[in-house]
Amino acid sequence: MNFPAPKTAAFPPPPLPTPALSTDHLVAVESARRAYADIQRELAKVIVGQPEVVEEILIAIFTRSHALLVGVPGLAKTLIVSTLAQIIQTSFKRIQFTPDLMPSDITGTEVIYEDKATGEKHFKFLPGPLFANIVLADEINRTPPKTQAAMLEAMQERRVTVAGTTYELPKPFFVLATQNPLEQEGTYALPEAQLDRFLFLINVGYPSTDDELQIMRRGTGATVEQPQPVLGVEQILAIQETVKLLPVGEHVYRYAQRLAACTRPSQPDALDVCKEFLSFGAGPRASLGLIMAAKAHALIHGQSFVSSANVAAVALPVLRHRLAVNFAARSEGLDADAIIRRILKEIPQTG
Repeated sequence: MNFPAPKTAAFPPPPLPTPALSTDHLVAVESARRAYADIQRELAKVIVGQPEVVEEILIAIFTRSHALLVGVPGLAKTLIVSTLAQIIQTSFKRIQFTPDLMPSDITGTEVIYEDKATGEKHFKFLPGPLFANIVLADEINRTPPKTQAAMLEAMQERRVTVAGTTYELPKPFFVLATQNPLEQEGTYALPEAQLDRFLFLINVGYPSTDDELQIMRRGTGATVEQPQPVLGVEQILAIQETVKLLPVGEHVYRYAQRLAACTRPSQPDALDVCKEFLSFGAGPRASLGLIMAAKAHALIHGQSFVSSANVAAVALPVLRHRLAVNFAARSEGLDADAIIRRILKEIPQTG
């Protein structure tokens, strides 16, 4: 007996609602924009240039995410992070990753503790350097995979498990890692699963001629202006909540989804350039990251809504570490950034 084929829905699902911001939320948007400007002003007292790098780091922080800074030595990657921790008044720990670093060196360990009053002995947990608001994972690719894996739970779940006991990490919690792209001896490439935990891969480039001259003058001068704190933990948590409230139109969601989906060479939505030059593309965490980063990008520029232009503005740092270029791309001198730029040209912004 033949049964009729099931009917498909006659109408597409309704678009997600776009809530309007209240007056209080509009005030919060303006407050976040001023806070961003204040942070940029104070950082400029120590850091010369690098405005895009600073912007992308702050977007990662305002979206409760992590960032990986990649650049040759001497580009002030560590200085940017440590100065930022001082300006936003958060606890800061720096971990220098080395080949002999063990997981317990970063998560913490249990030691036998003797109570002097009673003489009783029991285990006591000593927190490691992960227990801070901002953790600078310096040269994260210098430590073996076993220690790299110890960062995964902390980055995703914001907690660590030691000897069967789970410990919550402080709020807010960010991992800002650095990596040297040139030196490969004695390094261990980060697994794709861990790279995917970073919202942004931030390329830190060389300074311009004027910026380098300014660095030379400051570095050889007698006085250096000290940055002043402008934010605290409570304000950062408030900005993170404001980011979530920014309305996003259905067309912006679809634009971000299209940018991520077109990079998957085995899928029907893939662009020809991705089928030809990519081994694999971005997963759903990328499309989620595009929207969250676009929200923060809109917020720090004083917008009370998110547009497709905001998504396009954050596409490079969100996608570049989630695409695997193949031999054909490398033979033609194409990297992930070049392919993303071609994607942005081929897929028009909507709205």
